[in-house]
Amino acid sequence: MPKSLFQEIIFTVLMVFFMVYALICYNMSLAISDLSNMVFLGAFKELLIMGPIAFVLDMVIAGPLAKKFTFKIFNPAETKPIFIILAISVLSVMFMCPMMSLAATILFKGGLLQSEVVSIWIKTTVLNFPMAFFWQLCFAGPVVRRIFSLLVRN
Repeated sequence: MPKSLFQEIIFTVLMVFFMVYALICYNMSLAISDLSNMVFLGAFKELLIMGPIAFVLDMVIAGPLAKKFTFKIFNPAETKPIFIILAISVLSVMFMCPMMSLAATILFKGGLLQSEVVSIWIKTTVLNFPMAFFWQLCFAGPVVRRIFSLLVRN
């Protein structure tokens, strides 16, 4: 786990890349009903837009809230680290998924001026949540923590 602001930034950049890129690929393949090499290539363009948004939202809103709620539930001195890691991961997805789905709705699905913006946002969130949840817990979280541990030796 990050122990300084610099480490937090490194960790967040890694997590944003793994999470946002995967969710962009997922949404693009849903939109075209196919998964092809073009999806993987095209996702990098969208990552340039969604990555900075995710970074700011995670650093300013989701990350601090996830930690605040986790440490209200668990005492770090008495709790196994895996439970704290899982709680922060789950809460991060719970906060980030609706916010990032709203950003995608505004930027890529017609914007705020359409009459169906709320229903499109809800649908996008509902479709993204299972993917974000399982991707975070089963792949991105473990991979990013491993890469982070190799980059930042305590």
